[in-house]
Amino acid sequence: MDSRQQLTALLGKNEAVQVEGSVIARREFDNYVVEELMLTLNTIETVPGIFAYPKNVLGPVPVVLFNHSHGGNFQNGKQELFQSTPYLQAESFGETLLDMGYAVAAIDHFSFGQRAGKKESELVKEFLLTGRTLWGMRIFDSLHFLEYLETRVEVDDTRIATIGMSMGGMMSWWLAALSEKISVCVDIAGQGDLETLIAERGLDHHGFYYYVPHLLEFFTTGEIQKLIAPRPRLSLTGKDDLLCPAHGVEKLAKYLTEVYKNTGVPDDFQSFNLTGGHQETKEMRVLWQKFLQEKL
Repeated sequence: MDSRQQLTALLGKNEAVQVEGSVIARREFDNYVVEELMLTLNTIETVPGIFAYPKNVLGPVPVVLFNHSHGGNFQNGKQELFQSTPYLQAESFGETLLDMGYAVAAIDHFSFGQRAGKKESELVKEFLLTGRTLWGMRIFDSLHFLEYLETRVEVDDTRIATIGMSMGGMMSWWLAALSEKISVCVDIAGQGDLETLIAERGLDHHGFYYYVPHLLEFFTTGEIQKLIAPRPRLSLTGKDDLLCPAHGVEKLAKYLTEVYKNTGVPDDFQSFNLTGGHQETKEMRVLWQKFLQEKL
């Protein structure tokens, strides 16, 4: 069993599923098309999604899988792609990425948006009792969503990026670690080193959904993120972000800088600990746009 297989196994039961998707609504705007999807990504329930792509573009384009944040706002979910929140920049990720010429996609994760029928706290307990983890089930939905995106004729499946903030930022680097289909990873306010969170008593800054039994017996946070190398990765945090303690950010940056140096692509890992707290600042927006333009 290699490292990715071992890490996947720790996330709990992952039933085989025939990935399918259908378009249930379609809207055309001046420069792009937005489709609402209903997807089969697991054996429990169908998954609402969004897929949008530029109009009047010849040939397939790169796609950016957007992972929505948590923020305790369970009504938002995938809508965060086009409806910004107070801790994000006013122009939505969707608008920004479409203007850059990319397709974009997002899903509602368990307990969010149109999947808010069961509370997160209930699902944590239910999944643990049935051999699963909530974090694992959210990740598996996203991994299966990647399979769907590869079938879309509008998508260049050799140029897939993932991006997100907070829970979405953690989802970004976990997905990139587990799937080599992702060619570029950007995480914002999601660089939480688990060992540092324990040492600085910061575990309660994160919700129950994120914790995976036995994880630290087999992997450090850095060893999980090492699986992304040598693919390009940008990590952005605020220096006053209590969810991403600065010591942990610095520790991971030092470790991963050496990893990327040893793989011969030292410029493909970039980590910035910037002014701000748990948020996406304007400075971060400029940095991740530049990184995607260069690496995707």
